[in-house]
Amino acid sequence: MISTMDQDVWNQSQSGRRKQDFGPKVNFKKQKVRIGSFSGLPPLSQRLLVRMQKVPSLADFQPVEQCNLEYHSERGSAIDPHLDDSWLWGERLVTINMLSDTTLTMSLEQGLPELGLAEEVQVAVRVPRRSLLVLHGEARHRWKHAILREHVRERRVCSTYRELSAEFLPGGQRAELGAQLLDIALSFQGIPI
Repeated sequence: MISTMDQDVWNQSQSGRRKQDFGPKVNFKKQKVRIGSFSGLPPLSQRLLVRMQKVPSLADFQPVEQCNLEYHSERGSAIDPHLDDSWLWGERLVTINMLSDTTLTMSLEQGLPELGLAEEVQVAVRVPRRSLLVLHGEARHRWKHAILREHVRERRVCSTYRELSAEFLPGGQRAELGAQLLDIALSFQGIPI
C-alpha cells in the first residue's frame, strides 16, 4: 500500500506533515461543498473498504473522503488537538495506521467534573502499526484528538476515511449532492487533489 501511495505526489501540509487528499472541495467556514476535481477514492481503497465492512460496526460505512497523512520526526510532524467538522462529516472517522506505532492523544478541556476531574483530561491511546481506529460518539464529538511531536519516532502514514453527515444522506436537505459525492467516491478512480 505504501509503495502505491508513494507513486502519487505528497503535498506539504501544516505542522511538518505531508498529505494526499481524495475528496470534494470544501469551505467549512461558509459550509460550501463542490465536486471540483474530485474523481473518487483511490483504487487501493476498494479492497480496504470491503475488509472494513466486515467489522459489524462498519457494515454500512460508506466513505466519501480519504486523507492520507505522512508524519516524520525529522520534519517535526504533528497535528494539534482538534475536532473534525460535523457539518459535512458523519458519525464515524476511520483511520488505518501504517508503518509505525504511534500514540493518539485524546483530550477533554473541560475535564470530567462528574468524576472529580475539573482540569483538562488527556488520555494516551496506543495505536499499533497496521491497526484500524474508529472514533465515534463522544470520542468523535466531545474529545479532541492529536498526534504530538514526541509520539512520532519514525515515518508514520495513515489513511483517514470520512462518511457524510445526515444532511447529505437520503432524507437530508442536501441528499442529491451527497448521492453524487458517494457515486464518485465509490468509483475508486481517484487521484490526489
